[in-house]
Amino acid sequence: MALKIQIKPSQKILINGAVIENASGRAASLVVHNPASILRDQDIMQPDDARTPATRIYYALQCLYIFPEESEQYKAIFKRFVEPYVEAAPSARPIIDELQQQVQGGHIFQAMKTARKLIAHEGEVLRNVEQNLAQTLRRPD
Repeated sequence: MALKIQIKPSQKILINGAVIENASGRAASLVVHNPASILRDQDIMQPDDARTPATRIYYALQCLYIFPEESEQYKAIFKRFVEPYVEAAPSARPIIDELQQQVQGGHIFQAMKTARKLIAHEGEVLRNVEQNLAQTLRRPD
C-alpha cells in the first residue's frame, strides 16, 4: 500500500537517510510506493539535542531506524543507554520494557513513539526532584 505524505513549504522529511525539503512556496504531496524509513521534520532529533538520558535513547532509536545496515551498533548503544536509565528511574520500567519488546520485534518506528513517552516521564521525574529540593530548602532547621 502506498503512503501519501503532505509536506508544508520549507518542511523537511527524511526518506531512507536522504533529507528532502519542500522548496516551493506551497504544500507538496509525495507518494511513497515501497517500504521506506520516513521521518517528518518534527520527529527528527539533531545530535546536539540529545542531551538527557531519555533523548539519547530516542536518538539511538532514530539512528537505528534511519541506518538499519548498522543495526547491531545502534542496538548496542540503545542497550547501553537503557540499562542505567531504568536503574536511576525504576518508575520507567514499564516504558523501558515496552521499548525493549518493540526493538526486539523490529518495530523501531513504534519504539521511537514510545521513547517520546520516556522523554515525558524524564521531565516529570526531574520536575518532582526540583519540587522536592525546593521544599527541602525552604524548611526551617
